[in-house]
Amino acid sequence: MDVWGRESSKDGMTETIVDVEMAHALVNEAQRGSRPAVDRLVRQHEGWVRGVIYGVTGRRDLVDDVAQQVWTQVWQRLGSLNDPRRLRAWLYTVARNAAIDASQDRRRKRALGLESVAERIGDVQTAGPVRLALGDELHETLLRAVEALPALYREPFVLRHLEDWSYAEIGELLNLSVETVETRLVRARRLLRETLNGKVEP
Repeated sequence: MDVWGRESSKDGMTETIVDVEMAHALVNEAQRGSRPAVDRLVRQHEGWVRGVIYGVTGRRDLVDDVAQQVWTQVWQRLGSLNDPRRLRAWLYTVARNAAIDASQDRRRKRALGLESVAERIGDVQTAGPVRLALGDELHETLLRAVEALPALYREPFVLRHLEDWSYAEIGELLNLSVETVETRLVRARRLLRETLNGKVEP
C-alpha cells in the first residue's frame, strides 16, 4: 500500500531491458488512442504522481483534483511525447506544473477573500507501515508537519519517505545531484524535528 491507501506499483523504478521495451510498447499503444493502454499507464504511475502533487502543494485536499487534471492532460497531450523512454520525466513535468498552477490559483482566490482563512485541511485516507507504526493521531501530526515544510524540502522528502524513491531517482527527476538531494533531506528532517519538538521522530 502507498501513503494514499492504494496498491502502489514500482514499475519503472529498476527496469530491465524487457521492462523498457514493454513500457515503450505501452506508450505507443496509448499514443495511438488505446484507452486501456492509458489506463495501465495511470495504474503504474498514479502513486508517485500523487506524491509529486502533494510534495509541491503540501495540500492533501488538492491531490485528487490536481491528479485528475494531470491524467486529463496526459490523455490529451501524450502524442507530443516523442521518446517513450522519457515518460517518467514527462509525467513529472506535467504533474509538477499542474500542482504549481493549482497552488497559485488557490493563493489568488485566498487573496480575493473567496476562501476561508481557516479552511479545513482535507481528510485523505492513508495507510501503510508509516501509519501503522505511528497510529492515526501521530501520523496526522507528521503529515501536518510535512505540509508546513518549504516546497524545496517537502518535494524530495515526500518522494523519499512516503513514496520510497532512491536518492538517485529523486535527483534524476528534480535535476539535482545525489549530494544535493541528501542535503535537502537532512534539512527537511531537521526542520521536522524542530516542528514536532519530540512528538514524533521523523
